[in-house]
Amino acid sequence: MTKARDLMTKGAEYLKGDDTAAEAAKKLASMSTGAVPVCDTDGHLRGVVTDRDLVVEVVAAGKAPEKTKLIDLVHGEAVTIGADDSIDLAITTMKDHKVRRLPVIDGDKLVGMLSQADIARACSPEQIGELVAAISEP
Repeated sequence: MTKARDLMTKGAEYLKGDDTAAEAAKKLASMSTGAVPVCDTDGHLRGVVTDRDLVVEVVAAGKAPEKTKLIDLVHGEAVTIGADDSIDLAITTMKDHKVRRLPVIDGDKLVGMLSQADIARACSPEQIGELVAAISEP
């Protein structure tokens, strides 16, 4: 059985809650990705901030990106997958929550990120088609 840890991007970079939206935008640009985990100083996941969060909740709302703390953009509990969970569970989780990326945790520590693209490289075209369709539904 393929596990999340087998396909994830290991050692996911993260920002801290006290970092700013401006720092997050720079990190997303340098990593060429659309989401960054937000952790406390011990590496415990607090949430995920996406490029959409930055645009809608900071720029469009007229907030100053260099003053807006990431912890203020984290809402609710992050949708995650366990490192030893199956890829089938990851696909189901992505479909159910309409997310393209899942932080991978081992216990309560962030150990990686699993993206739709990671899954696409390992699964059948049918599985990927169903995943993309489910995530893209309004």
